[in-house]
Amino acid sequence: MRAVTLNSVPASPQLGEVEPPHPQAGELLVKVAASSVNGFDAATAAGYLQGMMEHRFPLVIGKDFAGTVEALGEGVEGFTVGDAVFGVVMKPFLGTGSLAEYVTVPAGYGLVPLPQGLSVRDAGALGLAGTAALDSITAVDPSRGETLLICGATGGVGALAVQLAVARGAQVIATARPGAEADFITALTDAEVHVVDFAGDLEAQVRAIAPGGVDAALHLAGDGAQLASLLRPGGRIASTLGFGPDAVQGQDVTAYAVMADTSTQTLSVLAAQAASGALRVPVTATYPLEQAPDAFAAFASGALGKLAITCP
Repeated sequence: MRAVTLNSVPASPQLGEVEPPHPQAGELLVKVAASSVNGFDAATAAGYLQGMMEHRFPLVIGKDFAGTVEALGEGVEGFTVGDAVFGVVMKPFLGTGSLAEYVTVPAGYGLVPLPQGLSVRDAGALGLAGTAALDSITAVDPSRGETLLICGATGGVGALAVQLAVARGAQVIATARPGAEADFITALTDAEVHVVDFAGDLEAQVRAIAPGGVDAALHLAGDGAQLASLLRPGGRIASTLGFGPDAVQGQDVTAYAVMADTSTQTLSVLAAQAASGALRVPVTATYPLEQAPDAFAAFASGALGKLAITCP
């Protein structure tokens, strides 16, 4: 089968041919119709996960997937061949990822039915980024009217977090460069979002909106310590980049290091919101599988939102 592979790390992902996987006991074989590029995938290719997870080469990269059930492993219940599903590949090793024509996934975790109203393309870009966004918002738990600073708002996680925060009634301050980036942020929702330029004097811009400091912050990019310094006393910060409690010792703030937990419950919540139109999956470009290396290059250059990859 065709797949986006790494023969070593660090390396650039390339399209290659590998043997198709076979479902083990408790697994499903999914024929992949859509996937996307995530920061996790880029980190894998860059070699940042060496020593943290087992790498099995040739390593098929990819976390998100949407498609149809092709075969059932022994003991699988609740799914039948032909079911439309989506989710995130969750295994204790790297090597059998979703940027391929087929992927095997555990039936009991990281996988839910594809609901009516959610396109395959959008579902293939929702799982990991949506979970990271929802888990981050849940961690800082903004109340209606509270200020929430989102650094890294133009990425897939950030663009989803902006929408989730607005839906909770938070006053969102999002980082973006003037021009296309700022326009992308303001188009995500009908509610007002304050856009600040992270390349300028971030503190002055944020203090102009929240003189006493923001109530909460999401650290999806940039300097976690700088963001923590912009919190009011008693404020909260959630980070997907490893900035946790140890980094704010002695400060009157609370820090949460977020690891996206792609549970069935979380994926079902995201699916329902996206299918209803309450949450828009911010896909800004779509690439066929054979152009996946181009998608990774675009991701590395700072492309906005989510980059979808289709496998017809």
